[in-house]
Amino acid sequence: MGLLSLGTPLPWDQAKLLAREVRQHGIEQFLHIWRNMKDRQKDNLLWGDEIEYILISLDHKNRRARLSQRGHELLSLLQVEENERLTNPGRPGEKPELEALWRPEFGRYMIEGTPGHPYNSTVDELVNVEANMKRRREIVAENMTEDEIIVSIGSYPELGSADFLDPPHKPNGQFLRSLFLPDEVVNPHPRFRTLAANIRERRGAKVAINMPIFHDANTPNPFVDPTIPYERNLFPEDSEAKKGAALPDHIYMDAMGFGMGCCCLQITLQAPNVDQARRMYDQFATVGAVIMSLSASSPIFRGYLADVDCRWNVISAAVDDRTPEERGLWPLAKDRFVIPKSRYGTIDTFLGSSDGHFRPEYNDLPLAYDKDIYQHLADSGIDDLMAKHVSHLFIRDPLVIFEELLDQDDSVSADHFENIQSTNWQNVRFKPPPPNSPIGWRVEFRPLEVQVTDFENAAFSVFTVLLARAMLAFNDINMYIPVTKMDINMQRAHSRDAVLNEKFYFRRNILGDNKLPESESKPESQLTSDSEEDVVEMSANEIVNGSLEFVGLIPVVQMYLDSIALDDAVRSKIDVYIAFISGRANGSIMTAAAWMRNFVRSHPAYKFDSVVSPEINYDLVIVLDEMARGKRLVPEMVGTGGSSV
Repeated sequence: MGLLSLGTPLPWDQAKLLAREVRQHGIEQFLHIWRNMKDRQKDNLLWGDEIEYILISLDHKNRRARLSQRGHELLSLLQVEENERLTNPGRPGEKPELEALWRPEFGRYMIEGTPGHPYNSTVDELVNVEANMKRRREIVAENMTEDEIIVSIGSYPELGSADFLDPPHKPNGQFLRSLFLPDEVVNPHPRFRTLAANIRERRGAKVAINMPIFHDANTPNPFVDPTIPYERNLFPEDSEAKKGAALPDHIYMDAMGFGMGCCCLQITLQAPNVDQARRMYDQFATVGAVIMSLSASSPIFRGYLADVDCRWNVISAAVDDRTPEERGLWPLAKDRFVIPKSRYGTIDTFLGSSDGHFRPEYNDLPLAYDKDIYQHLADSGIDDLMAKHVSHLFIRDPLVIFEELLDQDDSVSADHFENIQSTNWQNVRFKPPPPNSPIGWRVEFRPLEVQVTDFENAAFSVFTVLLARAMLAFNDINMYIPVTKMDINMQRAHSRDAVLNEKFYFRRNILGDNKLPESESKPESQLTSDSEEDVVEMSANEIVNGSLEFVGLIPVVQMYLDSIALDDAVRSKIDVYIAFISGRANGSIMTAAAWMRNFVRSHPAYKFDSVVSPEINYDLVIVLDEMARGKRLVPEMVGTGGSSV
């Protein structure tokens, strides 16, 4: 999660006084990177994934599953070998490469795992992804106690409900000030609690997260949550719920931990050069919502069934540090901008590239950007689109400033740049090379919900990488749609069973020559020109699998695979992953969110009142763990290809 540094984090009343200084130095650091790296060429398409896991403590006697605070302790065990190599690296090639790397996350119960080194640029390497993911899970298991398990789902069903934490703590901490979450749920690294407190302080109130309740047969109408302690009077913010922050017919959450305590699957890809990274960034932004709907795995929040399937809006609201002026609720007086979105959201502007597909009208969202920073970047030789992108990111304040890291050499450090860059959590992230590093220009694809099994996570990772390769191999691919349409797609993707029921704006003609597979070619009279009418509404199935009117993302990937030399065994394995993605899109394979909702509604203890009781939650996580370890195959959720490696 973002930039992790050691030092003394400043509280907001001190940090806000240094925001301008950090922004100024951050821009100078970006300019140094740009000047040194803009002409870098021919980097391999290396890539890696990040999977976030939840550590759970099981109480079999009382049939309870609680979040384990031992996640931070477990992380220290997992990092022993890596830390030893940092202090005693030895000669190159002397030691075998690490199988996995482990990183902290916001929740004390969370662990993030990545491959020990980037995957190489060959397609053959894709068949090793699932085995590495499986090995990561085994490594964690080797360090767990007998009564611990790890699961990988978007949101933990009982987070913030009664008796959800092991050991238990009362929600009375100074950092979160939550009605539901104790500070002990947060990773003890000083960055995380300061981040939560500074978001609250900057906003001038606690965050207000409201997810619509799933109205079942016995759910009260209107639904007013009886578990909210409206009368608590421990902190000044306690009155916010009673004054309207908690909406009727919604599941109310009031702290950063509810969003950043969710889990995801992220893919970072290195492009051959900066221009190709810009191209990948733009094209991936337009497909994010559709792919997210296929990966949905977050149907339960704070012990209630929600009428959404994804975590994205929860996180967006959880880190929304905008003041009332920035949200447009009050006239601008003290603040500089009205900002339409949270720090966590879809991109607001495309970057463009040399392929010629970008048109200015695609950036149709009024853009808030720092005009002084923009002018400085433009005067320094940065093109208009990149200058707008960076000066838009830098309308935000740095949220965590470490006192010891204020004075830096901007020619060799990127800490101030990354302080702001890494806290703009968008659906794709454009990542410049770190100074003095072999790493090149990268793009991070961020909308994916994490999956229950390694097979599913591997399938989504492989498909994402193949789609990126196709984008770079076929210069005619053009998936631009207006930014405002992309925003609509992202909201639709949250809906319950969106993959089956929603329509998404998409470009009907994504291949410049209108080329379709020969069996599906259309008469010339039916081909549409490159115009605004080419943006139409389609189902996820049509976008992914194609139709008589649209080539489809999977056929494009298959065209790419057909264009390269590939071993039959490798192609066969990849085809299994593609068949799974296809099944998710056409509805023959259920999303994890749909499967979990059905599990709850089929449980003998469920009262059709939207309440996911601790007993139901216990049974659910037991089954999820069995699925993840290959002890239980659920073909309706993973298809017939989801067996162990």
